[in-house]
Amino acid sequence: MTDMSAKHFHDEDAAREHIEASRWPNGVNCPHCGSLNVMRMGGKTQAGYFLCRDCADKFTCRTGTLMERSHIPLHKWLLAMMLMSSSKKGMSAHQLHRMLGVTYKSAWFLCHRIREAMNEPSPAASGGLGGEGKVVEIDETYVGGKGKNRAFKEPAPKKAVVSLIERDGRVASFHVANVTAQTVRPIIVKHVSRKSALMTDESNVYTRLGREFASHHAVDHARSEYAYFDKPTGRTVSINISENFYSIFKRGITGVYHSISEAHLHRYLMEFDFRYNNRSKLGVEDDERAAKLLSRP
Repeated sequence: MTDMSAKHFHDEDAAREHIEASRWPNGVNCPHCGSLNVMRMGGKTQAGYFLCRDCADKFTCRTGTLMERSHIPLHKWLLAMMLMSSSKKGMSAHQLHRMLGVTYKSAWFLCHRIREAMNEPSPAASGGLGGEGKVVEIDETYVGGKGKNRAFKEPAPKKAVVSLIERDGRVASFHVANVTAQTVRPIIVKHVSRKSALMTDESNVYTRLGREFASHHAVDHARSEYAYFDKPTGRTVSINISENFYSIFKRGITGVYHSISEAHLHRYLMEFDFRYNNRSKLGVEDDERAAKLLSRP
């Protein structure tokens, strides 16, 4: 657990020292050319600056990070990273605006910069989710307002989300225009290992797709079936983990953000995926989660 009263969360010099120590534990190197032949510059106007003796470029601990070209104090960046990475259901820009004492415009900028840093590596780069003997649950949900709350009762503009969740592992969520076999299949075959056992609901979107994987089992929600034990494989068939993930996501959208635009939906998915993929159950605590954000460009 991180002590939010730590000096680097409230003092600018301590924040700069913390970031420098985190970024360059083995000595400062130039982010432009990689040289270790650097010197710290002096004077009030050059405080925090380094000069590379090889390429003659100046830089600070912000250079090449999500904090680059920002005039927001470093200690407020550190606080924002900690709050967003440790708040299970998210932290709104309005809440950061009030807590950090920055304008709403600055808080909005902070939130989206941090969300971009939360972008997880594609599962396809590491062979895909799941694998031999592993289960990947696939489910979809819809984000948007209810028709009864709209002035003229027209259909609510629902946004579709598909999530691939490895049991006891990672999640990868995607915004899709609509949930059809044509839109969902390319995502699943790219990001899930063909050796995986798939578990879905009864939707016919997954029927033919399931044949391309080691096995495919489905629960029939239409008949109030939510889980059953499959004797041949010795596994419980369900998509309860994906539904639990969606319950946190929906509570975050409804209770914290209230509404989100389609243009930014993928960024909010990055945020919830990041916290799930770096959760305590996988051995990542709040301070380590924030440290991961700090290390990303």
